[in-house]
Amino acid sequence: MPTVLVVDDEPQIATIARDYLTRAGFSVAVASDGSTGLDLARRKRPDLVVLDLGLPSLDGLTVARTLRLESDVPIIMLTARVDETDRLAGFDVGADDYITKPFSPRELVARVSSVLRRSRHALAVGTFEVADLSIDPAKMRVERCGATIDLTPTEFQLLAGLARYPGRVFTRAQLLDAVRGTEIESFERAIDAHVKNVRRKLERNPHRPRYVLTVYGIGYKFAES
Repeated sequence: MPTVLVVDDEPQIATIARDYLTRAGFSVAVASDGSTGLDLARRKRPDLVVLDLGLPSLDGLTVARTLRLESDVPIIMLTARVDETDRLAGFDVGADDYITKPFSPRELVARVSSVLRRSRHALAVGTFEVADLSIDPAKMRVERCGATIDLTPTEFQLLAGLARYPGRVFTRAQLLDAVRGTEIESFERAIDAHVKNVRRKLERNPHRPRYVLTVYGIGYKFAES
């Protein structure tokens, strides 16, 4: 049974999220502040974290940034902030998805299931090599010359999806379908934030990428060998 950690300082929202996720078959832990949430994440090692952006003691961005330094656990940001800059800030620190309040509890369950499903999907594909990278979907691991490059689940899916078809151009919408699924409304600029993170971790010079290339402003491709 997958474990989901919900970190939100609004008791009613935390309770609704816990109840719906529990009925959907998840084991759920709840924290009401950032420090407690970070401690629970370290102790319980959940399969996914639903994280409010505005939290007491430690804000959600700080918690997400710390989690990203310590693990690749999928993170869904949950917040009342609707400005696109706030959403992109969440993706910049490594969040996999974003839900704004008020939200449908069923949508939350759908997004949790979608993020976990794409992580499990990677297990079905064998290791492959492209350029000087070795990509192992079963372990969600990318290596270059024996050195591991740590990516979040979403970043890994994005890179692996591009790398399987070098030279093929993918639009942002197509990449969103690949990393999230088609059943949920897309936020296309999120792909730009994820690509930025992939380049920062993968490229020797992120400003002159050699792996993930921008194509005419419409999308991205993995460079042909």
